[in-house]
This record gives sequence, structure tokens and C-alpha cells, in this order.
Amino acid sequence: MIDAVVDGYFEMWNETDAVRRRAAIAAAWVPEASYVDPMFAADGYEGLDALVGKAQGQFPGDRFRRTSAVDAHHDRVRWGWELVPAAGGPPVAAGVDFAVLAPDGRLREVTGFFNGDGS
Repeated sequence: MIDAVVDGYFEMWNETDAVRRRAAIAAAWVPEASYVDPMFAADGYEGLDALVGKAQGQFPGDRFRRTSAVDAHHDRVRWGWELVPAAGGPPVAAGVDFAVLAPDGRLREVTGFFNGDGS
């Protein structure tokens, strides 16, 4: 179940179709969702949708992907990720996300951290 939720999280970041992206958000997140990283913060479905649109505008065609297994215990989860350029080459950014799950297993909070060296 949790792997599917995390896969839905990446689907949200990579989906360029607004209708499909909103469906991915609703599938992976609870309505009172909260996301924060060193550059961005967003709350709720509308905030997440706007955040993803902004990131896609800043990094057109680039794709987020998971780089580690999903590690979970209790209601806590973490995974590694990277942002891969559309044109190929080394990742634009990489890091680790930490999440808190809601009782229904969807994401309630995600806190993103960037690796300092871009890997």
C-alpha cells in the first residue's frame, strides 16, 4: 500500500495534465495535506497543484524519480529521490523526503531535504 502511495506522489510531480495531476493528488494525499522543502511550501490540494505547476515551469520536461526503497515504520515514511533532466545528464537535484501518513494510509505531511552536492 505505501509503495503505491509514494508512487502516486511521484505521479503528482511528473503529471503535466492538470486533471490527471489533481486525481493523483487526491489519491496520494489527504485534503489537509502539507508539503515543505527548502524552497517551497504548500497546503491542501490547490496548494500542491500550484506548487507542482510552478516546479514544472521551472524545470520543463524534467522528471522526478525515486532512488531508494520506501522505508516505513508506524506512521512515518522516507525515500530518496532525484530530478532528472529531460535532455539527459546528471540529476538537477536530489534528496530525501520524510512523510507522515494519515490514518487511511495517504500522505498527510511531506518534508523534503536536498542533498548538498546535487547527488
